[in-house]
Formats: sequence, C-alpha cells, structure tokens
Amino acid sequence: MNSRRIVAVTRWTFSIVALTAIIAVYREWLHVNPTTVALTLLLYILALASVWSLRLAIVTSVLATVGYNFYFLPPVDTLTIADPQNWLALFSFLATALIGSRLSRKARDEAEEARSRQRELETLFSLSRELLASENVAALMDGAPVAVVAATRARSAVLYLLEEDLLFQAGTESLSDHQRIDLRQQAKDGNGVSRIGDEARVVLKVGVKPRGVLMLRGATLSDGALEAIGSMISVSLDRARALENVAHSEAIKESERLRSLMIDSITHELRTPLTSIKGAASALLDGDVQREEDRRELLTIIDQESDRINRLVSQAVEMAQLDARQVHMTFSVVDIEEVIAGARKDCSWVEERHPVDVRIQQKAPLYADFEFLKKVLSNLLENAAKYSGEGSPIVLTTELQGNRLAVSVADKGIGIDPHEQSLIFDRFYRAPVHNQRISGTGMGLSISRSILEAHGGTLSVVSRPGEGSVFTFTLPLAAQERIA
Repeated sequence: MNSRRIVAVTRWTFSIVALTAIIAVYREWLHVNPTTVALTLLLYILALASVWSLRLAIVTSVLATVGYNFYFLPPVDTLTIADPQNWLALFSFLATALIGSRLSRKARDEAEEARSRQRELETLFSLSRELLASENVAALMDGAPVAVVAATRARSAVLYLLEEDLLFQAGTESLSDHQRIDLRQQAKDGNGVSRIGDEARVVLKVGVKPRGVLMLRGATLSDGALEAIGSMISVSLDRARALENVAHSEAIKESERLRSLMIDSITHELRTPLTSIKGAASALLDGDVQREEDRRELLTIIDQESDRINRLVSQAVEMAQLDARQVHMTFSVVDIEEVIAGARKDCSWVEERHPVDVRIQQKAPLYADFEFLKKVLSNLLENAAKYSGEGSPIVLTTELQGNRLAVSVADKGIGIDPHEQSLIFDRFYRAPVHNQRISGTGMGLSISRSILEAHGGTLSVVSRPGEGSVFTFTLPLAAQERIA
C-alpha cells in the first residue's frame, strides 16, 4: 500500500470515527437540544471541507444528516425524511461542505500561487545578480547557463546565440545535432515561449530582432518568468558588450595619451644630448679645434651623449614591450651578491659621486632573470644618486622576510612628498619641482615595478622630504630555500 492510499484511508477513518464520537457524546452524555447538535455538525463539516477534500466532506455531511435525523429529530430513532427539518439539515450540511471546500480550495490555490510567484521573484533576483556581475561577454555567455541551472534548479540549460552561431550548455543533459537545428530555426522564427513536456524554450530578442534561444529542462516556471529570464540574459549581454566597448575606447584614449607623453618626454630628454652632440660635431667639422686634448674631450661628449640617447630609446622600447608582455625573461637561480656587483659595475659613475655602503645582513638564492634584476637595482642606485647631494652616502641592504628577500636602497637626498609617493611609480610621472632641475623620463621606476611584478615581487618606498628615501623591493626565494 503506497503512502497516498494510507493517507486517504486514515482521513476517511478519522472522519467517520470523529462523527460517531460527536453523535455519541451528545446522545449519551450531554443531552443538548437539536440546534446545538446541528451547529456542531456544521462546524465539523466546514472544518473537513476546508482542511481536506470536498468528496470527504460531502460523504460526511450525508452521514451527519442521517445521524442527526435518527438520533436527535423527533420521532427519535427513526429515519423520517418527509419532515422539512430533515431536508433543511441535509441541505445545510451539503451547502456547508460545498461552500467551505470551495473557499478553502480557492484560498489554498491563491496561497500557492503567491508562493510560486515569490519563488520566481527570488529566482529572478538571484539570477540577475549573477548575470549583471559579469562585465565580460565571453565569461557571461559561458556562465549564463550555469547560473540559470543553479537559480531555477533545472536539469539542464542551453543558450543558443543566433548571430554568433554558438551554443553554451550546463546541466546533466546534452543537446543533439537535430535539437541544435531546431533551436536555430526557432531563433529565426522569433516565437515567444514554447513547451514540450518538461522542456521549455524562450526566444531572446534585441528589440524585435531575435538574438537566440534559451532552453530549460525540468524547470517549473511560468511563461512570464521564462520571458523575464530571456530578457535578463539579453540585457546582460548588451550591458557586457557596452562595458567592453567603453573599456576599449578608454584603453585607446589611454594608449594615445601615453604615446603622447612618451613622445613629449623623450623629445624633451633628447634635446639636451642632441644639442651637445651637434655642438661637438660642428666644432670638429669646422676645424677650429687644434689641440688633441680638446678634440678628445669633444669626442668623449659625443660618445657619452650618444650612450644617453641609446639609453632613453632602450627605456622606451622596454616600456612598450613590458606593456605588451613581449619581454622574454630567462629565470634561473641567482645570487643577490652577484646582482649587486653587476649593478655597481653598470652604474659605476654613482660611486664616483657617492660612497655606496653594501650591508648584506642575510642572503638566499633567488629564482629570477639576472639581467632584468640587475637593471632594477641599477635604476634604484642611479635614482638615489640623482636625487642626493654629491658626497652623501647610499646604503644598500638585504635581509630575509619569511620566504622573501628584501633589498633596500637608502639615500640622504631631497625626499618625496607624501602625496607623490603613490604617483612616482606611474609611467612618465615626475615631480614638478624636480622636472626642470634633474634630467629623467619618468620611466625608470615604472619599468622596475613591472619587472618585479613579472617576478612575483613588489616595489615600495618610504620617504620624508629633506631626509631621504628608502626604496625596497622583495622577491620570493628559490624553491629549495622555501622548502628548507
């Protein structure tokens, strides 16, 4: 015997037993008047009709009429249907059963409809949060069926986009080639919501133009909710495309701005060395320089300024390559002492003007590109020298910080204003107060940070105006050191 049959038998048994108990109590013990009995039976039938089925209430009302007639209406202990009171009692009981059951069913249906609408609203709300959180069209198209399945508890969801001829699926059931052709045809026809068994399809539209079809299997949703989901997916796709277009436009504008800044900065920095080269070359060509020492000095100027131009162009190229992620780095286990020695050699002019104090407190091998890491350290040493008074010391220290090695370059220079400390790592940024007095392109720190980020490292600064600055970069240790 299944559960439904057990419930039905239990209800019928309870109804008859309860009716029998009411009649027995009033007949044997309470001895009330017939009106009280009739009201009690009416309330009992109304309760049955409102809680359980109409059929049960009608049968009970007939039995209640027979019992009421036999035990309480004169002549007692006889079934006299000819008496108008008996017909009135039967009519009252039946009317109560019908009206009570109908009102109860209507109330239950309205309550269930309200609960269903609430569930659909909750589904639409949760789905809208998922869909509108994505700002990438590709991620949205991949994630939309997954989000629909999670929100609607459907067995599977299929999103077909007509213009792109792309299909995205989620759930436990896949789509056949024949069904894919059906979806394409339905998308072209542009019909609203259609159902086949527990499968529901809704056409996505952009205005009046069809965009695709969303197919759900096993979802219990109304046509209105399905149309709302389809509209939500269309709006989300339009929003993601609009955001991508805006981001693309902003990227183009930023690229143009950076290109203009780069040209202006390089042009400004090239002007001085080109002027020096032009002057020295003109003097040599005019033949006005007779002494060998003067000729050698002019050639030295040409050589040094040419190197400066080459360095400026190299920085610009490096910046462009780092932005485009076209820089090839060769990672290997490197010793920080060797990196420091190489950096000091590359910028030997720094030690001609400043004493460099190297304090290797702790060291450990790093997994990095030797040349790029040396370039970072050279940039920091050159910056410390440029923004410090001649003869002031530069202190270079290394220490372990957990699984990372921290390398610091400290100077006793002019320092950096607090509001500028977060800006100095931006490309082409130079403090206005230093822009004219100290040469530079504003690319060195930006290049250094990009190199360190490619290594999984960081670059930061602590500075006080008039007291100096400390630039610190951290890098993860080589794998074997981290394990140890």
